[in-house]
Amino acid sequence: MTRRGGDLREGVDDGVAEGSPAAGGEPVAPGRTALYSGRGRPRGGGAPAGFSSDVVTSARIFLVGGLISFRALFNWLSPWIYVPSLLMAPIFQILLFAYIGRSAGIESDAFFVIGNAVQYSAIPCLFAMANTVAGERWTQTLGIVLSTPARRVPLFLGRSLPVVVNGFVVSMFSLVVGSLLLGVSIPASAWLPLALVVGVAAMSCTGLGLANAALGLRVRETAVLSNVLFGVLLIFCGVNVALDSLPGWMAAVGSWLPLTHAIEAARSLAAGGSLASVSGLVQQEIGLGVLYGGLGLVALRLFEIEGRRRATLEIQ
Repeated sequence: MTRRGGDLREGVDDGVAEGSPAAGGEPVAPGRTALYSGRGRPRGGGAPAGFSSDVVTSARIFLVGGLISFRALFNWLSPWIYVPSLLMAPIFQILLFAYIGRSAGIESDAFFVIGNAVQYSAIPCLFAMANTVAGERWTQTLGIVLSTPARRVPLFLGRSLPVVVNGFVVSMFSLVVGSLLLGVSIPASAWLPLALVVGVAAMSCTGLGLANAALGLRVRETAVLSNVLFGVLLIFCGVNVALDSLPGWMAAVGSWLPLTHAIEAARSLAAGGSLASVSGLVQQEIGLGVLYGGLGLVALRLFEIEGRRRATLEIQ
């Protein structure tokens, strides 16, 4: 823009602008400088500038957005409510089944400690993931979140990362405290592989939680289904009854559920096994987590499209 009667100019000079058609280059959009010398590539070669920007944006959505969302969806009056709900409750579950096992004369304390400690990661993983959708819907912010141009994969996987960490903390705390209370001896060399297996279990169960969260776009209440899934995992995954003692159809169902293979691997490690000896079980657990997580992402996308079509995204 040029002021009449003066030489003061702002923006574009009266001469031929670099990158303009007159200069033999491609047209430059108004308000932008000619930073590109070719088709979508910055001067000096390399990847398009938009590519790196998209990666940074997706990373911020994944990390920062996921953490903020996790904090916002927990309406704690005090952080101390975390202690009885997620730290004390699994200890009582461990003690209950361990003393039932002692009275019945079946299995060892280690069997019940490991099974229930790993399985209790289902509480934070199922409920917290379901709340990523149901909570947004209840607060009438789901439509705002889904109206953003953010990619859905980093948007929802970012919300799952704090859930995995939370499930890992709950399970490891339960395993340590339960072992101390019942006098279960676990070799020191087994704790690091055990931590790895517990982390994989939390990831796998969060994948199931993501599929559960997708239903939050279609139903009004997800807590009931989360409780049902928790009970299914408690019964079918060999938590308190060994898989070979279950009916064949129940054992077959359990082999396709998260936590089953992780619990078996954790018990083998606590008995002195090596990480290499349970690598197959760990890989199966990871595969199930990826399977359920992928199904959850697909279901979220399909239900989002259907919700937009029917205008039911925020109907309570």
